Amino acid sequence: MLVGVPREIKNHEYRVAITPAGVKEFINHGHKVIVETGAGNGSAISDDAYKAAGAEIVTTAADVWARAEMILKVKEPIAQEYPLMRQGQVLFTYLHLAASKECTDALIKSGITAIAYETVDVNGYLPLLAPMSEVAGRMAVQVGAAALQKSAGGRGVNAATIAHGMRAEVTILDVNTRRLVQLDELFEGNVRTLASNSYEIEDQVLSADLVIGAVLVHGAKAPRLVSNDLVKRMKPGSVLVDIAIDQGGCFEDSKPTTHADPTYPVHGSIFYCVANMPGAVPNTSTYALTNVTLRYALALADKGWREAIKADPNLALGLNVHEGKVYYDAVAEAHGLPSNKL
Repeated sequence: MLVGVPREIKNHEYRVAITPAGVKEFINHGHKVIVETGAGNGSAISDDAYKAAGAEIVTTAADVWARAEMILKVKEPIAQEYPLMRQGQVLFTYLHLAASKECTDALIKSGITAIAYETVDVNGYLPLLAPMSEVAGRMAVQVGAAALQKSAGGRGVNAATIAHGMRAEVTILDVNTRRLVQLDELFEGNVRTLASNSYEIEDQVLSADLVIGAVLVHGAKAPRLVSNDLVKRMKPGSVLVDIAIDQGGCFEDSKPTTHADPTYPVHGSIFYCVANMPGAVPNTSTYALTNVTLRYALALADKGWREAIKADPNLALGLNVHEGKVYYDAVAEAHGLPSNKL
């Protein structure tokens, strides 16, 4: 199979979907890999490193999309990439379609077969989403602390106190009581854990300096848990970081932002809703991501996508769109479309 890796063009997205080690694995399996020039620069991976591993370097994204049978990406296609997609081609990347009717419609129109990292599911665990969620979770404290500085419009709370390890007062809410027990054990009782419900959410949000939203319903739009009215009643200068923004966000006033312009005010609070947070630490993120995606990408190349998902029901859950039809229930429900089965 001819595998193509274009350069990511989303705002301040510096990750890349393959490393030289990954190229070498594809070559060893009898496949060919083409990489757009400069695709790895943001992750400190040179064209020469890809060439040494056996990849062919091509000059434009159009070349990659036109020639490749399977496209490996990090982020969902954006508008200028829509015309490059075609029927008979496989796209393997993060998609987050429940939050984007525009991208869903473009995939349907193109006829491409789109398999999403974030819906590959192993007994309720999302192995291709987990490493980026961990990066974003760690970054959330860092960016939240920066936004809390008075010069950024925040409360002026000492940024050095905004983490458990730095003696902040931390409360974690979750609907999964088993997970709360695990967290309590992990932090040896030094963080407060609460069963999530509307009363506790309101109580904690009103007392918080920094609120981090990290709600996930597999493949579906995130539920809105913090209303505009609740934000209006928060402490002036408080900060809300919405890690769930890729799936539409869990705060009522959330809207995607970029690393170039990451925050905006809502009432007296500051919202941070960057949709590709791990893109700010690309070297770490690229290797963390490709370490988990490679085995699935190789299976798609070795067996073809139909045989690969037939052989692996976990990978089969990654199929979101194929030849103009939606195959993931939560995406279909989000956009009022029929859901199909192979």
